[in-house]
Amino acid sequence: MSIAEIIGGVISIAGAVFLFLAALGLLRMPDVYNRMQAGTKATTLGSMLFLIGIAIVKPEWWPKIVLLIVFIVFTNPISSHALARAAHFVGIPLADKTVKDDLASSSADATTTTVAPVSEAGSRTGAGSAATGAGNTEGADA
Repeated sequence: MSIAEIIGGVISIAGAVFLFLAALGLLRMPDVYNRMQAGTKATTLGSMLFLIGIAIVKPEWWPKIVLLIVFIVFTNPISSHALARAAHFVGIPLADKTVKDDLASSSADATTTTVAPVSEAGSRTGAGSAATGAGNTEGADA
């Protein structure tokens, strides 16, 4: 057994420990948001460590493993964020011990925001439209 195999095995075991902690966090956390956070951070780090350990043992796999790690680093947090926002928008409640809800005002604004219709010319109609500058007065009674 070479030194690279031992180091790769130790790093892979460390990754497996993080993956186990992620699973434990899914069971222990009080609400869907905390579970999502625990699962996302720990699985991202655990997967990266596990794959790095494999890459140390099998150096010829480095390019494929780097591609997998980049994919995990970008998709895991983004998908978790999108799911958490959707859960908040639908109205899944926070845990009782939650101190602050930063999305409370933005989700209320998102439900009341309206977009001005697009005219035939392709610009938005309505006051304060970015496409028309100060607003489009076309069709307004003066």
